[in-house]
Amino acid sequence: MAERDRLRDYRGKRDFDRTGEPRGRGAPPGDRPRFVVQIHDASTMHFDFRLQVGDVLKSWSIPKGPSADPKDKRLAVPTEDHPLEYEEFEGVIPRGEYGGGTVIVWDHGTYEPLSHDREGRPVDFAQSLERGHATFRLSGSKLRGAYALTRFRDGRGDGEEAWLLVRRAGGPARTQGAPDPRRARSAMSGRTLAQVASDAAGE
Repeated sequence: MAERDRLRDYRGKRDFDRTGEPRGRGAPPGDRPRFVVQIHDASTMHFDFRLQVGDVLKSWSIPKGPSADPKDKRLAVPTEDHPLEYEEFEGVIPRGEYGGGTVIVWDHGTYEPLSHDREGRPVDFAQSLERGHATFRLSGSKLRGAYALTRFRDGRGDGEEAWLLVRRAGGPARTQGAPDPRRARSAMSGRTLAQVASDAAGE
């Protein structure tokens, strides 16, 4: 599927004459796949977790944010694919626009796909997501360690599609769990949500 088609839902929900979000113009993928976790103070506060798959960011909304505790199973609701440039988006989406509210980059970095089949052979990461279970190792400034995304509801019939994000047990972890979102600072600018909103109001 062409990159343009993968971003059709993303672009269809936004008026780029009003929002500063990137339209998506085909940023180069880079040597290693990227990830970003953004805190989004919209109608409800939540974390947006995004993994680069090919030339888009596959995205999930995580109400409570990632956890360092393998016992915590974090609900992750898939949203539309985002352009790679969204990794660096930080600012205020205008009220009345889709997702209106303040966004900061809480963490970003690279990840290593870890998915294998039953014989231990590597599985293409996009295919592992399509099958409903993908494992990967995050290397960010705050999140470091192996995680798994597992689909437990496929969205057919009643209810929306839903996944769980869980940190895998074992191995060293230098992982900070999700903080109080209102006190958290951006990994990109060092600003809080309130500071980003204040800066935008002063422009």
